[in-house]
Amino acid sequence: MIKVAKFGGSSLADANQFKKVKDIILRDSSIVITVASAPGKRFSEDNKITDLLYLSYAHLKYSVEYTKMFVHIEDRYAKIKKELNLKLNLGKEFDKIKSKMKKGMNKDYLISRGEYLNAKLLAEYLGYTFIDAKDIIFFNFNGNINIEKTTRAIEEVFKCNSKIIVPGFYGSLPNGEIKVFSRGGSDITGSIISRAINASVYENWTDVSGILMADPRIVDQPKKIDFITYNELRELSYMGANVLHTNAVAPVKEANIPINIRNTNEPDNPGTMIVNNNYEILEEHSISPITGIAGKKDFSILSIYKYPMSEEPNSLLNILEVLKKYKINIEHISSGIDNFSLILSSEHLEKYLYEIIADTKKLCNSIEIKVVRDISLIAIVGRNMVHKPGTSGKLFAAMGNNGVNIRVISQSSDELNIIIGVANENFEKCINVIYNNFIV
Repeated sequence: MIKVAKFGGSSLADANQFKKVKDIILRDSSIVITVASAPGKRFSEDNKITDLLYLSYAHLKYSVEYTKMFVHIEDRYAKIKKELNLKLNLGKEFDKIKSKMKKGMNKDYLISRGEYLNAKLLAEYLGYTFIDAKDIIFFNFNGNINIEKTTRAIEEVFKCNSKIIVPGFYGSLPNGEIKVFSRGGSDITGSIISRAINASVYENWTDVSGILMADPRIVDQPKKIDFITYNELRELSYMGANVLHTNAVAPVKEANIPINIRNTNEPDNPGTMIVNNNYEILEEHSISPITGIAGKKDFSILSIYKYPMSEEPNSLLNILEVLKKYKINIEHISSGIDNFSLILSSEHLEKYLYEIIADTKKLCNSIEIKVVRDISLIAIVGRNMVHKPGTSGKLFAAMGNNGVNIRVISQSSDELNIIIGVANENFEKCINVIYNNFIV
C-alpha cells in the first residue's frame, strides 16, 4: 500500500503541530509523498499566512507600506524554525522574496511562498526530500493542468526518491512563472499526485475528524459519516457542506482512489472515507437511508405564468436566454401545465430583477411574473434512499407535524437526494427535524 498525505494549514500552524505531523508520518511507512500547506491559524484571532501574503500584495499594488506586516510572516517561520531546532536559512529565502516585491510583480509567486517555505521546513524536520511543486505540477496557459506532462514529472521524481515533501497550492506555467490554484488548492495538489503514482489512499489531514452528517452549528453534536460516495459528497458540497476543494475530487474519483479525511489532533480516529459506489466495504456501512443533510439560505422563486403555455414550447427557452444574458445560474426548475418556477440566488437575481422582468415580458406576450423571496434550500442526501420505500412520505410528514410549510420539492431520478425549499425562518428548525427523524 502507498499513500499520499496532505496536511492543511491548521495541521502545520506552529512547531507543536509539526511534531504531531511528524509522529503521524513516521508511524505509517506507507505515506510516501506528503503535501504541505502554508501555516494556518493557531487560534481564532490569528491570521493565516496566505491571507497575510494576499494582503502584502494588495499593499504593494496600491503603494501602501507593507514591511511591518511582512515582519509577522517572517516571525511565524522563524519561531517554527527555532522551536524545532532547524537550520534552513530563512534570511536568504526571505531576501529572495523581498527582492521581487515591487509593483507589478507576479502575484502568484508571492502568494505561493507560504506553502514553499513550510514544505522546506517540514522536509528538513523529517529528513525527507523537498521537491518544488513548480517542477512537477504544470499548467497550460489557459489555466488547466497539463496532465500528461505533470504525470510524467511526478512518476520520474517518485522513481528516484522514496520519501518526498511537496508544497501544495501551486505549479508553473509553460514560461516557468508560478501559477496558483484557487484557495484551498493544496487539496488539488495531493489529488493530482495520488493519481499520478496510483496511490492506494489519499489522506487529507485537517482539524476535523471526518465529515459530519449535519452542520454542528445547527445540530447539536451530529454523528460522523464513516463512508460517503463521491456522488453524495458532490451533492452535499454543492449545498454548502465545506469539506475539501471541489476540484480535488475528479483526479482520484476517476482513478478509483479513496480519500480519507483525518484529524491531525486525533490521529487514531479513522475519519471519513470518500469512495466510489463500487467500493467493496460500502454495503457494510449502509444502515441509515440518509447519509447527510446540508442547505443554504437566501434563494428566490421566480414564477412565470402564461395561458396556454403548454402550446408555446419556447417560453422556457426564452427565459433561460434572458438569465444567460445576465449570467444567473438556475438552481432548480419546477413546472405545471401553464407555469414554471425557477429557483435562483437572491443576491444575483436582485441585481437585475427589473431588467429580467422587462426582457422576459418583451419575449413572452401576456405573461404574469411573481417573485417569492427568503427561501432556503435543504438537501437530504443518501445512497440508500432508493432502497427505503416511504422516505419521502416520512420526510413530508415530519415537516407537517412540526409546522414547516414546504414551498419547493425536487428529487433526482436516481433518488440520491431530495431537495426541499422552506422559508428562511424555518431553515435551522427544518434541518433539526430531519436529523432527529432520520438519524438520531
